[in-house]
Amino acid sequence: MSVYLAIFIILFYLVWMKCSYYRHRRTLLKSLEHVMNFSSSREASGSDIRALLVTAHPDDECMFFAPTIIRLVELNASIHLLCLSEGNYYNQGTQRKQELLNSCAVLGIPGSRVTIVDHKKLPDDPKAEWRISLVSSVIVKHMRAHSFNMVLTFDGRGVSGHANHIAIHKAVSHLASTGQVPNDCCLLSLVTVGLLRKYFSFLELPLSCLLPSSLCCFVGSQGYRQAKNAMFCHRTQLLWFRYLYIAFSRYMFVNTFQMIPQGPKNLKIY
Repeated sequence: MSVYLAIFIILFYLVWMKCSYYRHRRTLLKSLEHVMNFSSSREASGSDIRALLVTAHPDDECMFFAPTIIRLVELNASIHLLCLSEGNYYNQGTQRKQELLNSCAVLGIPGSRVTIVDHKKLPDDPKAEWRISLVSSVIVKHMRAHSFNMVLTFDGRGVSGHANHIAIHKAVSHLASTGQVPNDCCLLSLVTVGLLRKYFSFLELPLSCLLPSSLCCFVGSQGYRQAKNAMFCHRTQLLWFRYLYIAFSRYMFVNTFQMIPQGPKNLKIY
């Protein structure tokens, strides 16, 4: 009897997830309209979204943000990537830049919309303290050049706690607090979750849908395969534990975001 009950629960869960995915596809644009405060005078479309994803290293885009990129591409949004280092920690920068371009092609971001920064004061190094003023200036210059109305990046814990990730969040928060972001541009930070939630992806999906967040993006089996193929482009990074990450991490299936508030705020700049 317990075996049949277990089978029933698993089947019910799979059907529920399938229904949730198709419902999410219909409601995602509405969620984006709400987050971005689109005018109610006309019906918005995905092509109205001009999004900038700011990352620290090649492979961040697919390790952490793949579900969001895939869903925005499906909506025909214009997505640009600004990667603030070439990933040269192990002197593999040249290879990793090409891997990043290959990954973005799989995810649907053309190479013409990918910018990779190579700056001696922004090294790929978890021990390096990136100056917030420098990171802020690089980001705001790129934003002004392309008139984005959405910026996505890490939150204050950086998903993995990497110092370079956290520096980007501090820089974007600084821009928001000093009025350097246009009013029509929304800033979103990727929510960092605890270790248990991070690696129990299938159990995490219902929680992500039910818990409050500013925006939730998740993919089905086809989107997961696309994210996995993007990860496989980063051949230099495919150590044994990366395969475990690909199989179990919630960030391969779902992203949840919170708004980065805009307005005066005390923030230490260095």
